[in-house]
Amino acid sequence: MSERPASPASDAQRRYQRLRQLWPVAAGALTGVALRLGFSGRGGEAYTPMMASFLFLVPTLVGATAAYFDERNGPGRPSTQFVLGALANLAFVAGTLAVMIEGLICAILIVPLFMLVGGLGALLMGWVYRRFRRPDRTLYTLAALPLLLGAFEQHVPLPVEVHSEERSRIVQATPERVWQQLENAREIQPDEVEHAWMYRIGVPLPEAGLTEQTADGPVRHVTMARGIHFDQVATLWRPQEHVRWTYRFAADSFPPHALDDHVRIGGHYFDLIDTDYQLTPRPDGSTELQIRMRYRVSTMFNWYALPIARWLISNFEEVILGFYAHRAEATG
Repeated sequence: MSERPASPASDAQRRYQRLRQLWPVAAGALTGVALRLGFSGRGGEAYTPMMASFLFLVPTLVGATAAYFDERNGPGRPSTQFVLGALANLAFVAGTLAVMIEGLICAILIVPLFMLVGGLGALLMGWVYRRFRRPDRTLYTLAALPLLLGAFEQHVPLPVEVHSEERSRIVQATPERVWQQLENAREIQPDEVEHAWMYRIGVPLPEAGLTEQTADGPVRHVTMARGIHFDQVATLWRPQEHVRWTYRFAADSFPPHALDDHVRIGGHYFDLIDTDYQLTPRPDGSTELQIRMRYRVSTMFNWYALPIARWLISNFEEVILGFYAHRAEATG
């Protein structure tokens, strides 16, 4: 016998069940976006999204909200609720991108942490819901905590950690030819550097770095896409041997929306202190080119931010050494 076609009523029931399953994720995500709209302060102010009270309590609340509404649909399973909490935070981050209150760089870097914390928050709420008669009180408390702590956390000093990363490469060119490329990097093409991870996740690509001899010494003018520009001031200058550049920024170095404020160089949470290039001639006529970059990370979650900064900077060093090597070797 042939199967009966599904009735309109059964189709409607299935659609309703799917909506019931999606609603916990949507409720959690909307809760997170609403709080992100409130946490819009800049570094050093109240209610900045870089606060620990936002970065840990809000994804916990997002996951807890998802689990709360899942339990209202019927008894939930912890494994399912962990996934719902993680997905709700993924949707939360996507929502902040959609309404353009968060930048792509920060979203990519923070979403793994948010999904983990959100999953744990969902497990907590699922346990509370099954154990106590008034789980809504726990949800209200989780909603109030970031708002209360966000009003005072700016008075807690941020830790300051300064680190450096070093890389080196053998360049099949003389120190003179390598130095020429360091001094003036003209018309940088995207395919020369775009495979560095910092550019893959949204940092604007460099366009040129041109050195000018000024009364105060050599200054290299760096330009990047989206109108970014700044100077590298030479504090050590030994042609064909060693250069050390510090960074100088103007008020308009970073146009609005050119780079996330949370990861901006020279900002409240991150800074590049200086960059050294050292050239060592080798007996076969090649040059060992070494780079060392010193940087500062200042967040309430350096245990998470510092490994990311170390990875991105180390990867950038490898790419930029390859850039200078290929250009110097091509001039031979």
